[in-house]
Amino acid sequence: MGEHPGTCSDGVRLMSETRAGTDQDEDGDGDDNDDNDDDHKDDEDRRRDEEGVPHAPQFQVFRRRWFVLSVLCLLNCSNAMLWLSFAPVADQTAQYLRVSVDQVNWLSIVYMVVAIPVSFMTTWMLDTWGLRVSLVLGSWLNMVGGILRYISILKPVPAVMWGFPVLMFGQTLCALAQPLVIFSPTKLAALWFPVHQRATANMLASMANPVGLLCANILSPLIVESTNNLPLMLGIYAVPAAVACLLATLGIQRSVPPSPPSASAETSTSEPFFQGMKLLLRNRPYMILLLCFGGGTGAFTAFSTLLEQILCVKGYTDDFAGLCGALFIFCGVLGAAIVGLCVDRTKQFTEATKVNMSLSALALTAFAVVSQMQDQRVAVATVCSLLGFFGFAVYPIAMELSVECSYPVGEASSSGLIFVSGQVQSIIYTMVLQALTQELADSPFSTCEALSWRGTKGPWGGGFIGGGGGGQEWGTGHFSGKCMQAKCNRADGDRVPEQCRP
Repeated sequence: MGEHPGTCSDGVRLMSETRAGTDQDEDGDGDDNDDNDDDHKDDEDRRRDEEGVPHAPQFQVFRRRWFVLSVLCLLNCSNAMLWLSFAPVADQTAQYLRVSVDQVNWLSIVYMVVAIPVSFMTTWMLDTWGLRVSLVLGSWLNMVGGILRYISILKPVPAVMWGFPVLMFGQTLCALAQPLVIFSPTKLAALWFPVHQRATANMLASMANPVGLLCANILSPLIVESTNNLPLMLGIYAVPAAVACLLATLGIQRSVPPSPPSASAETSTSEPFFQGMKLLLRNRPYMILLLCFGGGTGAFTAFSTLLEQILCVKGYTDDFAGLCGALFIFCGVLGAAIVGLCVDRTKQFTEATKVNMSLSALALTAFAVVSQMQDQRVAVATVCSLLGFFGFAVYPIAMELSVECSYPVGEASSSGLIFVSGQVQSIIYTMVLQALTQELADSPFSTCEALSWRGTKGPWGGGFIGGGGGGQEWGTGHFSGKCMQAKCNRADGDRVPEQCRP
């Protein structure tokens, strides 16, 4: 990170030089003070008073930050489980509710539809009302939606409370909770965690979502062995939602800790919402990140949604497609954990984003090739694993990077706008890929079901996904690290806070 000569006084420079070592932790993370340290600090304070130099700020972190992080992880995981609980058992759900499979698919699509208009209100709420209000509201929406889903399919309840409309209403409430949960990790990491733990905290909270997706893909088919077990599945999924709501309501008492963990946390959300949006739209490095990362999110969503339809054309079974999806998520969580820990220690946000986006583009291109080959299970599974490992690792790092290069705009605004970009491009990718289909001729090796009479047109469908990866790689080449070279990024806010304070 470059220096900013001539932009801060000698007092600020001295304060930034003595900034390291001032953090204290009530659970023992900070260094213990002995008598010699106290004497040294007294002498230092007297010298500062004589020279008129301001005292170095004292920052403190609290054990409660881990509790708040745990609640957010549970809430994020629960919301993801409620999102895709029906997708692996769509046929059984349609049979039980006496509706079409397309109607069942809308139980998942409603999340994407609701997220786009609600996201703007959510970013304003997080940056204006704070973290606690947003998490408590999100947990209640999530719990009430989960309970309504369970009640809607119980036969003993009155007919007015039973049926698909009530189920869809409950699912919509869960969808309303998603932006409140998805946007919170960067806010929580900025307000509660010190500089050297931000990326790890963001990674843990963000990766709870794909863990929930993985749980839904594994548990739903195991629970719903027959259509009579559908109420049991929804009842089980409602339990984590209720626990998360109880912990959030009773356990999270404040949006910010009693004292900030870093200098940048003191000025968090210093820009008004609409002014912050204007600054984001004028921030060239941020807009490059928004377009490229949103494109990557779109490609990954299309990959997850249409994986089975792409593979079945070449004779791969639904079980194998499910295995590839599980490897995709599992390796992604593993990759995010490794990269998050490394970035927390090295602070190489830009470099990590460039490398992982480029490798994700190569993995997407490789998938476009191997998915058109028959009897290449090892190659397909390997490519899906690599795609998840490098692709998911980008998510928490890119979210942190968006906050770094948009400082002092509120964390929810910077991460929320990127989420909206990802949702919009996800819809575009999915629609275009569905348009690049053709009616399947009789094929001796195709395993596509009768409901899937349209298969993804091989080279065009896979090539379009690979092209999305190429867009990522082009963006990383033009990114040029300018986020971290901005006039004042969040790292500068921690080093020389007076320079960045509005």
